Amino acid sequence: MATEDTDPEPTEPESTEPTDAEPVEAESTFVGVADADELREQGRMVARAGNRALALFHHEGEFRAVANRCPHMGFPLSEGTVDDGVLTCHWHHARFELSCGDTFDPWADDVQTFPTEVRDGEVYVDPHPDPDLPPVEHWTDRLETGLEEGLRLVVAKSVLGLADEDVPYTDPLRQGLAFGARYRADGWGRGLTTLAVMANLHDEVRPEDRTRALYAGLSEVAENAQGEPPRFEQPAFSTRDLTRDRLESWFRETVEVRDDDGAERCLRTAIETLDPEAVADILYTAATDHLYMDAGHTFDFVNKACEALDHVGWEHAPEILPSVIPRLTGATRYEERSAWRQPLDVAGLVFDAYDELPGLVEDGADETWSAPEGFADTLLSDDPEELVTAMKAAIQNGATPAEIAGEVAHAAGVRVARFGTSNEFGDWDTVHHTYTYANAVHEAALRTDSTAAYRGAFAGAMSVYLDRFLNTPPTPIPDGSEVETPDDLRTELLGLFDEEGEVDSAGRLVAAFLADGGDPAELKRALGEGLLREDADFHTRQNVEAAFEQFDLADDPERARVHLVATARYLSAHAPTRRSAEQTYTIADRLNRGENIHESD
Repeated sequence: MATEDTDPEPTEPESTEPTDAEPVEAESTFVGVADADELREQGRMVARAGNRALALFHHEGEFRAVANRCPHMGFPLSEGTVDDGVLTCHWHHARFELSCGDTFDPWADDVQTFPTEVRDGEVYVDPHPDPDLPPVEHWTDRLETGLEEGLRLVVAKSVLGLADEDVPYTDPLRQGLAFGARYRADGWGRGLTTLAVMANLHDEVRPEDRTRALYAGLSEVAENAQGEPPRFEQPAFSTRDLTRDRLESWFRETVEVRDDDGAERCLRTAIETLDPEAVADILYTAATDHLYMDAGHTFDFVNKACEALDHVGWEHAPEILPSVIPRLTGATRYEERSAWRQPLDVAGLVFDAYDELPGLVEDGADETWSAPEGFADTLLSDDPEELVTAMKAAIQNGATPAEIAGEVAHAAGVRVARFGTSNEFGDWDTVHHTYTYANAVHEAALRTDSTAAYRGAFAGAMSVYLDRFLNTPPTPIPDGSEVETPDDLRTELLGLFDEEGEVDSAGRLVAAFLADGGDPAELKRALGEGLLREDADFHTRQNVEAAFEQFDLADDPERARVHLVATARYLSAHAPTRRSAEQTYTIADRLNRGENIHESD
């Protein structure tokens, strides 16, 4: 870590030349830094050896040298207290064993120590000792500590330290996924989903925001695991003579009866014997045996686990993928909710469509479908039977799972874009849940092209129907003509996020920028920056990532625009926040660059 020359003035040694009585080999790296008698008398002083600012101590008859910057937040350790072999920093009371630098406090990190010698009345220090650990290993270990202890500052420092060593983002991502999957008995949750979301946003945000995104995801994993017991793994079956159909049947049955252990043994066997696409399809099928489980979170979490493995490699599926099982076995099944049964039995409509799917798919096997005029409006209609009939006709006429799921995801995006701010604030989450569920189903359809995506699309379409009152009256989707195109999109958009109540203004600004031919990548970077500086909740992060994905998948600019308008409105509704996580990251970044945090700006 670099140091600034802002520590107390170093004491210049009288001479760095070796004496005749005590010759020093030419290859010695030791340099003279202080007069031994003066250091004995004063007890401490600050010196510089090359580019290193050192805190020198004479304690219990020994000369000691440590880096003068406290590894926690950079306070000069020369201003600390030494007692009974322990050096204590006065800023946050981090304690260090003086001879080796090891900390008593995991949040502080160890301080570097330097070998000392006395030669002809002068203290010599080796300013370049071999490190106890290579930097990559050190920061990897520190990241594990940050995850275990829930220390955001340690996580931020570790991410920045690994990036400085050119470690690919997939390495700390894999570490975070493995940690979250193992140390949370309840399985895959908001922490791991946030981490997967941030991985998906990696290439969309500004380069300088990529470590910030990784920090946000890893910090959420750490927080989500705090106080949770670990998961205990069940083994795969020892036999390998099992067909895919039998494994799928067993897995779905164990999920049906909420048998976590049996489901895990089936899934682990599938991972060891089947290809990734087949494994994903089995999970998607189980996630659609019931309707809209856990407000769509179950399917979304399963899909995010698959997407995370796309980043780090499916060879890590055995340690990561079984964590989704508690989401399947413990989920609320929405056909049991009154809204799906009364006053209309919309759950029954969906299950009837499930039963007809094999015949519909067979009828459309040789057909090519394109959405007829008004199809999108039908999905947003007030008649659930009409929308189910339209979807069944589409499948019968050759609509693929991805085509149907894409239409439903667009309809769900329209609900967010048209959300009326006269509704209760919590209702943002209602339209949001449908949106992220529909996005996950669309992504699943692109991964496996399976019947499960048809089923998920029917459930998603019914959730779009149930959300209809939140567009009453519908907020008009801006076409870009309401305001002038901004000269500086980033400044204006972030300025809107600095103020409460600018939901519609944010939507109009985004629409104007896109209508005028603005670069979508620039808009995404601005939205990403706005997201990452906030103490954004789990849903806001999900929403932005889903909107970016749906924007990229849309082949019509007008349809694509809906998604970025929708997420700009959603993000604006949930900003500004206290931005405490950003403050922590900024501190870590400044420390990483060698700045002094303890001094006033």
